[in-house]
Order: sequence, then C-alpha cells, then structure tokens
Amino acid sequence: MESATTTGERRDRDEVAEMFDGSSGMSDAFNDGQVHLGYWYDDEDQASLIEASQRLTRKVADSLRLRKGDRVLDVGCGLGAPAIQLAHEYGVQITGVNISTRQVAEARARAAGLADQVTFRVGDYSSLDFPDGSFDAVVAMESLVYVSDLGHTLGGLHRVMRPGGRLSLTEPTREGLSVVGAHQFAARFGAKWLLSVAEWLDPLREAGFEPVEYLQCGPRVFGMGPKYLQAVDARRDELAARFGETAVDELRQTLENFFTPGADQIGYAVITVRKPRN
Repeated sequence: MESATTTGERRDRDEVAEMFDGSSGMSDAFNDGQVHLGYWYDDEDQASLIEASQRLTRKVADSLRLRKGDRVLDVGCGLGAPAIQLAHEYGVQITGVNISTRQVAEARARAAGLADQVTFRVGDYSSLDFPDGSFDAVVAMESLVYVSDLGHTLGGLHRVMRPGGRLSLTEPTREGLSVVGAHQFAARFGAKWLLSVAEWLDPLREAGFEPVEYLQCGPRVFGMGPKYLQAVDARRDELAARFGETAVDELRQTLENFFTPGADQIGYAVITVRKPRN
C-alpha cells in the first residue's frame, strides 16, 4: 500500500509534468526551445532572447570547466536546446532527463543527427537509476525548484557523479523578499522553493558537496523582464496566429507578474559545487 507521502509526491510530479507538457508549444515558438532565462549585459544590450539564453548556458559550462568527451547529465532538460548547445560547443556526451513526455519527444526531434552525443529520456530526476559515478558533471538549470524533497534529490545527484565532478545549478534567488513572500511567489508559478544562495548552500553541503563558487547576476537576468515583454509585443501577430490572442495575452501577463518584484527583491545565481575526491 502506498503511503500518503508517496501519493503526494506522485501527484506533485504529475502536476509538474502536466504544466510543462502544456507550456512546451509556446516555449518552443517563443524562444526556440530555450526554457530558462537569459543574460544581458545592460539595458542597451540588443541580444535576442535566444542569444541571451545561450550566454547563460555558456556561463554554466564555464563554471563546470567542461572538456570534450565529458559525460554530462542535464536534469530537467526542457526542450533540449541547452543540452544540444553544450554538445555542439563543448563536445560533451550529454544525457537529458525530463518528466515531461511531450518535451522529451520534442527534444529528441531537435537533436536529430546527434544520437551519438545527445540522449533524452523521460524520467524523474529526483529518483535517478543511473549507476554510481556515471557522470563527470551535472547541469540543473531552473529545475530543482520543482522537487518536493530537495535533500533526497541532491543526494541522488551526488551519487551519480564521479568523485571530483561538478554540479552547476541556476535559479532565481530570494534577496529582498521575506521567507513567506518567497514561498508565495514560488507557489504562484508552480515551484516549491525560492531560496537565497545561503539557503541553497546548506542542503548542498548536507548532500556531500563542497561549494566552489557562485555568481549572483540578478540585475542581468531577473532584472531584464522588460525584454521579455518587448519580445512578446514584437511577435504578437506571429504567436497569435499559432496559439490565439488569448494565449498570447496570458503569456504576457504571466511574464509581467513573474518579473514584477524586480532585481532588488529577487536575484539570480549560478551556484557551482564539487563532489569531493575522497
């Protein structure tokens, strides 16, 4: 017989999968499969959403010191664009895991021709079945906030990494918001957590990781909300033709609500940790 906890966790996973199944079409059309945020140098930076998202992926890759042939795990791989970028630009062997069946199907289609380098699979990254030490590095871009048991999930990531391997996660972070305000903000967007950098480092240490570095780039990421609204406005006719005016209005309102707190209340961090060699 299943426990109430197990049933609750399954319900949480199903809700997350349904949320991403439902949003994948618009995400693909709006930002070419880049479902994480972007990095701009300042307000005058004219980089597109795709270019800005690719910059953030490179910052993650640089923090991991990726080398050709490295075995990389991408947890919550979205529509696959970051994994494919890492394979192209860094020559790594990358496996993406995603709970959304629809997103995995679209990621596989996007990766056609890269079967020897990129693999996508449907799975729950809070319960990985890979052998111990399977990966040299782990990427977790805006994905760990959707797990109910963060400590368990981090322990699983620690297990599948080789000694000396690195994990890099990117997430919005709690800055000016209170703990209660952060919880309310996260819940509005289907997430479980909105943590400060210190609040991330504690469970990472408890899982056995050693902090390496973190980059707080909130003004260049979360502070760039107007660029997303401008992109919706610029492409309104195109998106409305595919998804309808109501869907575009909902997208714009969701983005406006998400970025309303501003970079003084919510930051954005790239946090890199290492699995000790001993």
